[in-house]
Amino acid sequence: MDLSIAELLKTIVLGVVEGLTEWLPVSSTGHMILVDEFIRLNVSKAFMDMFLVVIQLGAILAVVVLSFDKLNPFSPWKSRQEKRDTVSLWGKVLVACVPAAAIGLLFNKYMEEHFMTAPVVASTLILYGVLFILVENYNRNRRPRVGDLAALDYKTAFIIGMFQVLALVPGTSRSGATILGGILFGTSRYVAAEFTFFLAIPVMFGASLLKIVKFGLNFTGTEIVIMVVGMVTAFLVSILSIQFLLSYIKTNDFKAFGWYRIALGILVIAYLFLVGDPTANN
Repeated sequence: MDLSIAELLKTIVLGVVEGLTEWLPVSSTGHMILVDEFIRLNVSKAFMDMFLVVIQLGAILAVVVLSFDKLNPFSPWKSRQEKRDTVSLWGKVLVACVPAAAIGLLFNKYMEEHFMTAPVVASTLILYGVLFILVENYNRNRRPRVGDLAALDYKTAFIIGMFQVLALVPGTSRSGATILGGILFGTSRYVAAEFTFFLAIPVMFGASLLKIVKFGLNFTGTEIVIMVVGMVTAFLVSILSIQFLLSYIKTNDFKAFGWYRIALGILVIAYLFLVGDPTANN
């Protein structure tokens, strides 16, 4: 298949959606599923299923680029204690990855086969939108006990990782689930968001690698172009998305994202009633 201008533009749109929604607590997978129904690429279902995961590599690279110094334990500009703190941070990230890695390997295929539908996405968008509003109301007068990453202990990191398991259900939002977990268990919004970004690196890299291995390495030239364009677009947009969120939550809470999720979920349900479920025959 030759790559037309229309297919290239569709790929760019998917990259923009991935970059915007991966780091905001609104569910990138949910948005990608919904957008894909309206601007479907002319590729095989197997490739599309793989692409919707692998495109996240561009978003991961954005985190690495923006936070390279904080994540690099070998930086010559860091003191010995700062290097220890960085190694400890990676230890906490790996501990937090254990629940999602274990449960994901067991149930990911089942979840994809039975829950990758528009009704499920709509339901989880609304559910977690309500939870964000409730948690922020509950958190209004609480003082966070963890104000920076160095103060985050391994137990809390593991608990946050448990919340990441919830994101196996499409529409939940991996970042949304872990941010909620962090806030509920005493971290500041900033720490919850930042740790969520770092936690995504091994989780999303592992998921992408697994998808590529399952798909096989026999990509066509067109498929390679689609992957590269999608990932580069996701990388560039993710840079802006991450910077926006970290700046926004310094003076704001997550309620706006909760209301957005509820509104989008209601719109999806209304569309399903009027038109039917576009994912039903997938």
